Amino acid sequence: MNIVVIGSGMMGKAITYDLSKFSNFDKITLIDINKQNLQSAKKFLKGKNIEYLQLDIKKDIKIKKVFKNSDIAISAIPYTFNYNLSKIAIDNHTNFLDLGGNNDIVKKERNLKTKAKQNKVIVIPDCGLAPGLTSIIAKDIVEKMTEVKYIKIRVGGLPLKPVPPLNYQIVFSPYGLINEYVEESIILNQGNIIKKPSMTELEEISFPKPFGIMEAFLTSGGCSTLPYTYKNKIGYLDYKTVRYKGHCDRFKPLLKINPRNKLVDYLKNNLPKNDKDVVLLKVVSKGFKNDIDTKIEYIMIDYYDTQNNITSMMRTTAYPTSIIAIMIERNIIDKKGVFCPEEVVPCETFFKELKKRNIKIQKETK
Repeated sequence: MNIVVIGSGMMGKAITYDLSKFSNFDKITLIDINKQNLQSAKKFLKGKNIEYLQLDIKKDIKIKKVFKNSDIAISAIPYTFNYNLSKIAIDNHTNFLDLGGNNDIVKKERNLKTKAKQNKVIVIPDCGLAPGLTSIIAKDIVEKMTEVKYIKIRVGGLPLKPVPPLNYQIVFSPYGLINEYVEESIILNQGNIIKKPSMTELEEISFPKPFGIMEAFLTSGGCSTLPYTYKNKIGYLDYKTVRYKGHCDRFKPLLKINPRNKLVDYLKNNLPKNDKDVVLLKVVSKGFKNDIDTKIEYIMIDYYDTQNNITSMMRTTAYPTSIIAIMIERNIIDKKGVFCPEEVVPCETFFKELKKRNIKIQKETK
């Protein structure tokens, strides 16, 4: 089997690295429009079964040819490209995965389910960290309980050494970050799907030392399809982003900068990047298991991989994606159509694969 990864940035490199280490694909092709990005990726990866291809994906004829010769394609580029790429993949009988994160794009992809099923392929958006890894945690909770009263998902990618005033660094696309802060947050509340402004409902949240008391606030994209998938199974569900205290109030005024490209340039010029980072995750839930009050809590603290120079955000976003691709390769996932991770990814197998990559999720049932 052959697989193609589109984009040789941070996430694309990490996906390719993991595939070269754990999968049995005959060939892995890494695509980017930028020759320097590919050369940088080649120095980083050093994989024997990796082919590097400079290609403009906007040229449909060329990308169609690549897809036609691939069994699976993974998009590791901004979400704006994912809908068109998913259509091309389906037309060329290629399975397709992406990192998702934008509710409107994912909704459009899900409308392709009939054509995907007809062409005997699977499309899975939202394969990264949140949504993605957190979606599978939510699935695990639903499967473990007979009734779920609430699930509260809290995730943040952060610098290990925060620098004032924003106490943040660029750990993924600035466009994606702004989208999370600007678009509305989706919440499931007693069967009703409601929307609220992002960067609201600020709360304190505690993590083990050295982090202590952090802050969390509503953001867009993290819940994705979960409120729809579990509309009749979860009472309340929301998603908040975790940051060092003070970040929310200091960042809000920046959102007034227009056009968006100007804000992106400001962030690129004023925020650190590529420093050592950490991803904090806490998912708390409450419900009943066989009429017994039950609480299940998941905590993950994942650090920068100093040995391989891979950020924690790369690890926790890219590795879940490559794991899902490997599950398709091994026929562990063999459905056809368009599905999100909570609908098709087996929880226990997924968590075991994360553990192989030293991504440890502590789970406590009370």
